[in-house]
Amino acid sequence: MSNKGNKTSRREFVKSTSTAVVGGTVGLNLLFPKGAFATNQDTIKVGLIGCGGRGSGAANQALAADTNVVLHAMGDAFEDRLQSSLKNLADVHPDKVKVSPEHQYVGFDAYQKVIDSGVDVVLLATPPCFRPDHLTAAIQAGKHVFCEKPMAVDVPGLQKIYQAARMAKEKNLSLMSGFCWRYHFPKRETFQRILEGEIGQVRAVYNTYNTHYLWHKERQQGWTDMEYKLRNWLYHNWLSGDHIAEQAIHSLDMMVWALGNEMPVRAMGTGGRQRRVEEIYGNVYDHFAISYDFDSGAKGFHFSRQQKDTTRAYHLEILGTKGSCLIDCNRRKHEIFDLDGKKVWRYRGDVNDMYQTEHDELFAAIRKGEPINDGEWMANSTLLALWGRMVAYTGQAITKEEVLASKEVLGPDIDAYNWDLAWENAPIAKPGITAFK
Repeated sequence: MSNKGNKTSRREFVKSTSTAVVGGTVGLNLLFPKGAFATNQDTIKVGLIGCGGRGSGAANQALAADTNVVLHAMGDAFEDRLQSSLKNLADVHPDKVKVSPEHQYVGFDAYQKVIDSGVDVVLLATPPCFRPDHLTAAIQAGKHVFCEKPMAVDVPGLQKIYQAARMAKEKNLSLMSGFCWRYHFPKRETFQRILEGEIGQVRAVYNTYNTHYLWHKERQQGWTDMEYKLRNWLYHNWLSGDHIAEQAIHSLDMMVWALGNEMPVRAMGTGGRQRRVEEIYGNVYDHFAISYDFDSGAKGFHFSRQQKDTTRAYHLEILGTKGSCLIDCNRRKHEIFDLDGKKVWRYRGDVNDMYQTEHDELFAAIRKGEPINDGEWMANSTLLALWGRMVAYTGQAITKEEVLASKEVLGPDIDAYNWDLAWENAPIAKPGITAFK
């Protein structure tokens, strides 16, 4: 099957996967740098860890990114998720899905079995609580990695991400992030213009991620408390990091992109539960409002919510000394204005499938032996989200030094996970009462 014919859209593929759920190879050529593939005659073997909608979508894109790539191993905590993902991927890529029964791993230790199965590239798409240990294990084993966002749910976990990113550089391994907007052609050109000074010095960035409710799975007979929570991981902050980290993080990433990846020095904000207050929604908030202060004097203003029947808003307004920029993801607008409000530019070029471009560029880098490493900035953008959650939960202003020194661990050690583990949610945070740790 041709590469072109395999490029099923992410939306179509994830939809089919969600509905299903409710090879001879040649080793690495040692004459080339470790992790590089000499020619397209070398088959790149991929392992998928986390077989939900996002993981299945990533695998679909990975298989479409290169003419000689196969899916070699799959791992998930749930058998049903793995099997539904495997079926859908095999339907789309019948010649590239080579996952034998002995390479289908189920359980909390499945990640290590996938890593040890002989794969060259690992796709990490489990709930984010597992990301630090999964990434560390993959890099230690010398694997190239696609790492979905967010990268951690607490700062101690994020410190492992920083360390793994440095290790990936030392080992000449590619580390690709799931911050897909960085791979979107319209945004790349727009942000390049901003960074080249087209609107002058950036003084403020207003960014939003306001959306509706997401899915929730009803408890089934026989599910333990751990299974119920893990199947609804969005609503437990020790599994997801809260929705500012799991979803709205994209807007925070673009905020610092506009500032040349400068990190703020101080944050303050608020948040809470107004609409999504039922017990089934765990201990996460349904809205956040955070302000970030930068050494340059710039300000960042972030607003996000997940509330039913409310107006959606997913955009950035970037204000500079010479003009302004509007990026409206809902209406697909990328425009620049002068100080009088006159439109002076709008994007008119190609609009790509950014999810596919991520994998196209990842596998091209692997072939060339020229690693991509998103590690530092993807960790920094995750820090922005965890920082925003902390100031909202506590009601306190927190500096960069203070947040980086946080010792708060939200969930159990990775080796402690089992289906009978009774891990209680922390109480719903109350600003002014919940302490910063």
